[in-house]
Amino acid sequence: MRLRSHAVSPLLLVSLVFLSHFAVGIRNIPVRISTANNGLDIAQFMEAPEYRNGKECSSQTSNRENFVSSCDPSLVHIAMTLDSEYLRGSIAAVHSMLRHASCPENVFFHFIAAEFDPASPRVLSQLVRSTFPSLNFKVYIFREDTVINLISSSIRQALENPLNYARNYLGDILDTCVDRVIYLDSDIVVVDDITKLWNTSLTGTRVIGAPEYCHANFTKYFTSSFWSDPGLQPGSFSGRKPCYFNTGVMVMDLVRWRGGRYREKIETWMQIQKKKRIYELGSLPPFLLVFAGDVEGIDHRWNQHGLGGDNVRGSCRSLHKGPVSLLHWSGKGKPWVRLDEKRPCPLDHLWEPYDLYEHKIERAEDQAFLGFSSLSELTEDSSFL
Repeated sequence: MRLRSHAVSPLLLVSLVFLSHFAVGIRNIPVRISTANNGLDIAQFMEAPEYRNGKECSSQTSNRENFVSSCDPSLVHIAMTLDSEYLRGSIAAVHSMLRHASCPENVFFHFIAAEFDPASPRVLSQLVRSTFPSLNFKVYIFREDTVINLISSSIRQALENPLNYARNYLGDILDTCVDRVIYLDSDIVVVDDITKLWNTSLTGTRVIGAPEYCHANFTKYFTSSFWSDPGLQPGSFSGRKPCYFNTGVMVMDLVRWRGGRYREKIETWMQIQKKKRIYELGSLPPFLLVFAGDVEGIDHRWNQHGLGGDNVRGSCRSLHKGPVSLLHWSGKGKPWVRLDEKRPCPLDHLWEPYDLYEHKIERAEDQAFLGFSSLSELTEDSSFL
């Protein structure tokens, strides 16, 4: 629903709410934006189309007036990071979810922004509002000093960004009434109804759900020092059969997360890493150490990951076999970068329809993308599988 304006003091248009020592929240009310700020041209993104609920959606949405509380039980909660480097990806990801959602007005976005981003969290918040005037969202400022001393060097410098670790603190950052959330990376597009992923059941005492890949070589995610240390292994995975999963797409039960003190468990492994160097890949391995083997397996269609190639070359990749609900450009290569540099991978063109960046570099040759016009045509061609 489109938010209506009221006579409010300009000082109250964007208010800061102190939540905890992990984050500050920016509560969003429509703000007029007309100039560039902090080097970021906030007029570079087109306003997205208005996406409305269908008749089958909860009747509670029709009774909402001017402000949607994150405590509304009919909402689907999405958490993502928001920064100037990946902003174009985040905007495209949001657009894709709204475009395919059966009840887009029921989706509430929780954006986690870096405290010291070149574009201030307030500017990023205003940009989101100008691009999606009716979007239900809140921006939280992530205090980087929360995690900075726990981060060790990684195989790729981008993986050392403190914002990559914000997912560890969702239980502390989000309102306590938010008891469930889908965490998504910024380099994704969703081509299915996000409510289907939201409805995933986390059975037993499981805290997170994600597509698992048990055929992957799990040992490569940790150093030989880890596997040879009798104090760390095999006790680390006692009673579990660990499988790899990608942390860029997760359904999280925040009640169980908070109750089980899982943030502290992840931080413990990060402290061990600082002393013993047990892994090389940034924020992923601590999650594997805590959860691998105790994850609710979700259909692989919800994370067709690795489309950004590896962490060194960022080479082109093809889709995994099977249906697709979410495309994920994990790895070094990002579709907006490769498209602008006129060296796109074939699958990058599937990201492009959701791009709302206004000043796109001319790409005439992109219009004839290998004769494919849709995701369904692409997945039907076995040469890409």
